[in-house]
Amino acid sequence: MLASPYASSADIAVTALFNGKAVLVVDGGKPRTLTIGESTPEGIRLVSANSESAVIEISGQRQTLQLGQGTRVGRSATDSGSGQATLTADARGHFITTGTINGVSVRFLVDTGATSVALSTSEAKRLGVNYLAGARGYSSTANGIIPLYRVTLDSVRIGDITVGNVEAAVLEGSGLDIALLGMSFLKRMQMKRDGDTLTLVKRY
Repeated sequence: MLASPYASSADIAVTALFNGKAVLVVDGGKPRTLTIGESTPEGIRLVSANSESAVIEISGQRQTLQLGQGTRVGRSATDSGSGQATLTADARGHFITTGTINGVSVRFLVDTGATSVALSTSEAKRLGVNYLAGARGYSSTANGIIPLYRVTLDSVRIGDITVGNVEAAVLEGSGLDIALLGMSFLKRMQMKRDGDTLTLVKRY
C-alpha cells in the first residue's frame, strides 16, 4: 500500500478513546472517528485502541498516544510549514481547533477579543509552562478581577502554521476551561472568513 504524501508531515491529536475506536484530529481539522484498521486520508492508520491509549501507524512507524496527547510527524516543530490553516465553525459558530503549545497538544478557541493567548494555571502546568516566573498582573473578566501571569510561549502551532515567542496570559482559578487563541497569535495572521470556514495565513 502506498503511503499518502501527507503522512510525512502532520500534527495528530487523540481527542477521544473507546475500545476498538479512537477520535483523531489531524492538522487542526475536523475530528475523525476511526475503528481498528481504518486510515485517515492522510494515511494515518489506527492499529489498536482502548480507553487508555491508541496505537497509530504513519509511514510504517507506530506510536502510542494517550487521551489528549498529540504528536508531530515529519518536519521539525520549528518549521513554519506552508503557513496556512483552515478552521471550521461548530454548531454555535465558534472556531475550536487542536494545536500545540511548545509541542504539546492543546484545544484552542479562537477569540479575537482576547489580547493574548490565554491559559488556565492547570493547563499551563500540564504544558510545563513555568508561569510563576512570569510578571504578575490582573484581568477583569465576567467573573471579576482575576490574578494572572504574563509569559512568553516558545511556540504555538495551528495546522501548518508555527509562531515563535508568543505572549500569553496564565489565569488563576478554574474559570477558563479551554485555551484562548488571542491576538498575540492572530495579529500575525491574515484572517479570511467564508461562511463557517476561517482561513488563517501567516503574515510574519
